[in-house]
Parts: sequence; C-alpha cells; structure tokens
Amino acid sequence: MSSSEKNHDLPAVALLFDLRADFVSAAPYGSGHINDTYCAYYDQAGLRVRYIHQRINHNIFTNPAALMDNISRVTEHALAKLVSEKNAEAYRRTLTCIPAVTGKPYAIDADGNYWRTYPFIERARTYDILETAAQAEEAARAFGEFQKLGADLGGEPLAETIPDFHNTKVRFQNLKKAIADDPHGRAAGVQAEIDWFLAREEEGSKVVDLLEAGEIPVRVTHNDTKLNNVMLDDVSGEGVCVIDLDTTMNGSAVYDFGDMVRTATSPAAEDEVDTSKIKMRIEMFEALVKGYLKSANAFLTDKERSLLAFSGKLLTIECGTRFLADYLMGDVYFKIHKDGHNLDRTRSQMALAESIESQMNEMEAVVAKYS
Repeated sequence: MSSSEKNHDLPAVALLFDLRADFVSAAPYGSGHINDTYCAYYDQAGLRVRYIHQRINHNIFTNPAALMDNISRVTEHALAKLVSEKNAEAYRRTLTCIPAVTGKPYAIDADGNYWRTYPFIERARTYDILETAAQAEEAARAFGEFQKLGADLGGEPLAETIPDFHNTKVRFQNLKKAIADDPHGRAAGVQAEIDWFLAREEEGSKVVDLLEAGEIPVRVTHNDTKLNNVMLDDVSGEGVCVIDLDTTMNGSAVYDFGDMVRTATSPAAEDEVDTSKIKMRIEMFEALVKGYLKSANAFLTDKERSLLAFSGKLLTIECGTRFLADYLMGDVYFKIHKDGHNLDRTRSQMALAESIESQMNEMEAVVAKYS
C-alpha cells in the first residue's frame, strides 16, 4: 500500500457518490501502478454489493475532468447500444460511471483528489499472463466489440488526454532530438540501434499519413490494448468487459490491434536479454485476428484490414523508439531496475519487429483468411 493510499478516507469518498447504499469496508485492489484502486463493500437494502473506487492520478492525467468526460460519453453510448440490442448483460458488458452527488461522472475530495466509481464486474477476472490462444482470441474479440460500440459515437471529438500518444511520426522526431542532444554521451555506444530505427522511419509514418489524408477513419480507440485490460468470464472464458479506459480517445483501429500483437504474441518478457527467445508466434497472431475480426469485420474498411498484419510491426517499432529515446535521455520516463534496462527493452522490440518482418507473408494470409 502506498503512503497516499493510507491517507485516503474511503467512507468520506463514498458520500461523494450517489450510491444509495451504506458503506461497509474497502481495501486496495488490483495491480495497477498509475491510479489508486479500491474494492469497496456496501450494504444496499440488505444486499451486499461491491463497487470500485479509483483515485485518478492527476500528475499523469493532468485534466481529469476531460478524461472522465471521454469515459462517460463512451460508456453511456456503449450501454445505450447494448440495451437497445436487448443484451441481457448490458451492465456487465461495459463499465458504467456511478454519478457523483453533483451529477458529474467524478467527484473531488477535500484534498483535491479526483475520484470515480464503477460497479464491480462480478464473476470475471483479468489475466496478467494469458495461458491459451483461446484467451487471446476472446480478449481480442472484446477489444473489437469495444471499438464497434464506439464506432458511431457522435458529437465533438474526444479530448486528447495524452497528446500524440500513438503518433509514430512524433515519436521518431523525439528520438532524433534525443540523439542530437545526447545529454549523457550514450549515442556512440548504440549507433547500431540508432541506425536500425532510422532505417524504418518512413514506415513509422504510414498510419499517421493515412489518417491525415483521410484515407482511413479516425475512430474511438482504447489505446492501451494489453490483453490484461479485458475481463474474462470465470466459467465460460468469454471476454466480458474492457477496462482501464484512461487512454480512450480518438485514434486508429490499427493502433489498437497492433498493440495487441506487440504485447501478446511473444512468449518473452518485454525486457528479455536473450533475444533468441523473442519471436512472433503465428498461432497467437491467428487467435488475435480471428477474435478481433469476429467483432470488427463489420465496421472496418478494406484499407484498415490491409494494415492489420503491418500494425504489429508498427507498434513494436514505435515502442522501441520510446525506449531508446528514454535511454539516451538518461532514463527519465520509464522506470528502470538495472543499468541499461531501457536498452534491453529497446533490443527486445527490435527482435520482435524483425520476427514480424520475417513472417509478414504468413500474417497477411491469416488476415485474408478471416476477412
């Protein structure tokens, strides 16, 4: 438990929300590192129920009100569609924001902390490490369903909670600035890595250029599609609900799928030193494509589908540029646990991208099979 968690007055937080239930107890919940999360028990007219209270880290997300406006718009729209489709589990298939007593989707406590509250999704859980291809398929299907539910969201564009989050062109600009500045004199020792990324800079701009030209649509996207952001049903294993919506904003469906490929297809850790262990497993890729297109095929354009195989390489390269730039700048963004940690991460992304490059024909065939 962090020091900030020890100081949070959860009974007082409970009074900020229109729960119409009596607070019983609360305890820290989950393994997240950004926000403070609690599972709270309430007595609701004699029935024991659970809610999730989260303190939004306003040092990371500097405009919590805009962030919560994004989340409430997307989740309310998704719920309305699920209800209109007569889905028997509509309130289990999307997060729903419990309104504060002010009517807003968030509340501010006496210390200036921003809080949100969701109903607890029962009889489902997340997995930090997926055990089977079937789990990958279901998680990918759930992310496709999330995009499908948001595909016709009207109104103003969603707020950009983290500017240029998946703008690979900007990521390359940041890398080149880090190379030029070289504040710690590290560039000379990683010239091979620098050359590797700069040789792929043109490819890195591909999706950004297509978005700017209007050749692929801007969509409501999750932007952090690690497969542990999907809750799987305890009994059926079905992907039930997509969670962790802080980075939900406008983007490309291609980015969401590509990050699934980056994070789910290699059996090795993101900082694996032995790059011979790093590979893109075609069977896991096929599971992702099969699951994702079950939901997404109906709304994707032909151009978006044509980019799915490439997307994994793109997001892997993008992440690698971030690791390398951070290494050159003195490890100021990503937490490190040893010397050269960001360099190890950089090289692991290079190895995964090379594995994807070597299997691109097979990956294209898989996409064609399920399209």
